[in-house]
Amino acid sequence: QVQLVESGGGLVQPGGSLRLSCAASGSILGINVMGWYRRAPGMQRELVATITSGGSTNYADSVKGRFTISIDNAKNTAYLQMNSLKPEDTAVYYCNANLRPARAAWYRDVWGQGTQVTVSS
Repeated sequence: QVQLVESGGGLVQPGGSLRLSCAASGSILGINVMGWYRRAPGMQRELVATITSGGSTNYADSVKGRFTISIDNAKNTAYLQMNSLKPEDTAVYYCNANLRPARAAWYRDVWGQGTQVTVSS
């Protein structure tokens, strides 16, 4: 069964950095897009960044210039390098992938379990 396993969250002071990882495991025929979303307390889930298997990226305005998304296609893994973190970046971060599992006819969306990022002094 295909699943996404996230790691790298934690507590960091304002101005600090964290790197999130998201590894897709299981039998996978292909990945179209991987991305990161976040949900802050009392807020709706929002897009943070996405990246295609070809390397095209998209960022939320609030993180442009501070966050960088990358992908290792050989490892089916996406990364989110977060620099200059602010308290308003505090949220649960979820990984998403649009992928095609083995023996599946279509691509489908898969979500990770989420990892907490807290920015506080």
